[in-house]
Amino acid sequence: MAMNNDQQSGFSWKWVIVAVVLIGVTAAWFLLPAKEWLDSFSSWIKELGPLGWLLFGLVYIVGTIVLAPGSVFSIAAGLTFGAWGYPLVVVSATIGAAIAFIIARHLARDRVRKKVDNSPKFAAIDNAVSEDGWKIVALMRLSPAVPFNLQNYFFGVTDVSFWHYVAATFVGILPGTALYVYLGAIGSAAGGDSGGPAKWVFFGVGLLATIVVVVLVTRKAKAKLDDYGVDDEKNEDSA
Repeated sequence: MAMNNDQQSGFSWKWVIVAVVLIGVTAAWFLLPAKEWLDSFSSWIKELGPLGWLLFGLVYIVGTIVLAPGSVFSIAAGLTFGAWGYPLVVVSATIGAAIAFIIARHLARDRVRKKVDNSPKFAAIDNAVSEDGWKIVALMRLSPAVPFNLQNYFFGVTDVSFWHYVAATFVGILPGTALYVYLGAIGSAAGGDSGGPAKWVFFGVGLLATIVVVVLVTRKAKAKLDDYGVDDEKNEDSA
């Protein structure tokens, strides 16, 4: 019974997070001059041509390294580049994650290790990584148990190999990235006058389908991580 309550609680919180993001984006769109800001930013980036893509990618990479919220950049990519923002974000996030991993492994290993040694949650993940390396990395990327940018540094002090880490990260971030970029792309398309109600129905159905897929994948990943003993709620309770 307790386990069912934990699962229901985790599931509820995921929906709360999704709802907060949607409400926040909508509120910002209507209450702030967000459209003007984003239009100006988008126009400036687009005017730069290929240099704009490179600049945005570099900003995303640096943001990943300094622990900035990647969801904001992912939504901005959708607003600016539409569907093409998806591969740009996936590649940039993977590069940023790889650099953070290298920093943790070779430049700040002792400092990162001290921060994670006293955490039961990270201890459980560390043990799981020792057994099934890249599989745990991929599952963690699909699960919201630990923020993405923090994972990058944590995995740097585990036994997982660099290239296994990079490959698992690339694959693991695909579903979540699709959701955020799609949110941005909807905001970009909303500025157009063509399409009428049919356009909103199309985008609404697409967004709902994307959310359903992401939630289902996340639940599967969490269930699998629970099998490895990586349960964020239980580990926090034991701390």
